[in-house]
Amino acid sequence: MAWAQAQKDHAKRMVEALRYEPCAPTCPNRLRYGVQPKGAKPGMTPGRCRGKAHKPEHLGYAGRRLLVSRKWSNKTLAEHRQDRRTWVLEALGQTDRPTDPHRYVWKPVPAGDANVPPLAVRLLRSVHERQRWRAHMERLQAQAAGQDPSATEQRGQAA
Repeated sequence: MAWAQAQKDHAKRMVEALRYEPCAPTCPNRLRYGVQPKGAKPGMTPGRCRGKAHKPEHLGYAGRRLLVSRKWSNKTLAEHRQDRRTWVLEALGQTDRPTDPHRYVWKPVPAGDANVPPLAVRLLRSVHERQRWRAHMERLQAQAAGQDPSATEQRGQAA
């Protein structure tokens, strides 16, 4: 029975979390993001949408009930990606370097090329690079929060 209660609690948390997410072009929750909903009327308030997607009895059905951000933010996936990239570069303090679009040349590599390491080695290098980026980001966030960055490093090594 504890599992059933946990499931009900999860559904309640989900309803509350989705309460403020936009569900349709007419949803008043768009006002939270500075976007005017279609057919806006006086008295529209974010969190008070009467749409089906916000009702608890419809949360269990399969399918996407809420619109993805690119449908209401008027940004393409490439623009979202660029926003994330800009944020990371600013956080790393690398905003002053212009990006050269011709920095890389992409060509298909023939199978068995001796200049290309095996897939396992390439994957391990990618994982290692991601771990370095994450550690660097955590150090920067710790410094921004006024914490001792060495404490963050020690915690990461202990895990």
